[in-house]
Amino acid sequence: MKFRRREGLVTKSPIVKRSVKIDGRKTSVCLEDAFWTALKEIAAHRNISVEKLAFKVDREREHSNLSSAIRLFVLDHYCQQAAARSAR
Repeated sequence: MKFRRREGLVTKSPIVKRSVKIDGRKTSVCLEDAFWTALKEIAAHRNISVEKLAFKVDREREHSNLSSAIRLFVLDHYCQQAAARSAR
């Protein structure tokens, strides 16, 4: 568990470092719990592992930071779902 100092208080960091294997190599991503949970839910919905989904995001990303690319992927996924619901 990571902690950070803020105005003299020690608070729990909302970002957690997690390891994933991408293309046979171990790498780490720093994500808030909400994004990690969403990534796992999207992977389960697609019947693939989190590692395979992270590999897909890594392969298709336009940004240098994998953690940021995952956040944008999750955001885009749910924006597309919302747009599809509102189009009905």
